[in-house]
Amino acid sequence: MHLDAFNELSAAEAESVLRPCVDVDRWVHDLISARPFTTRAELTSYALKGITPFDSLELDMALAHHPRIGEQAQGQSKEADLSRGEQATLNLDDDASARLKVANQRYEQRFDRVFLIRAAGRSTEEILAECERRLGNDDATEISEVATQLREIAVLRLNDLITN
Repeated sequence: MHLDAFNELSAAEAESVLRPCVDVDRWVHDLISARPFTTRAELTSYALKGITPFDSLELDMALAHHPRIGEQAQGQSKEADLSRGEQATLNLDDDASARLKVANQRYEQRFDRVFLIRAAGRSTEEILAECERRLGNDDATEISEVATQLREIAVLRLNDLITN
């Protein structure tokens, strides 16, 4: 969708475009309210930096829609399609799949949430190393990292949906 068309959408139509990027009401509504954007760079900058950090409740809501890294998203929703595309570049042979499964389990035991990382542009080895590193985070640091990753995923998805 062209940026000009996005700017012209009703609030309800814009919400249906934005919600698959990240299911956080405040993020969606703040972006809608900030329209019109003159460039896609302005839109993505606002989406990445202009909206204050996600709180724990917003993270929990958004993470409910994300599959474990290395697992295929289920369903026919736009979110599921986007997630499958983001993880499509991972080289998941049996060994890598097993290692990701263990990493996911360790992370979930430690933080009681799914391990979230922007998979696009990362190798399986990079993802495993990041999971290992983040297991050493305290809760507050990890919440901040999850929020950053979620925002990066949202902006990637937004850039896939909106053109200049």
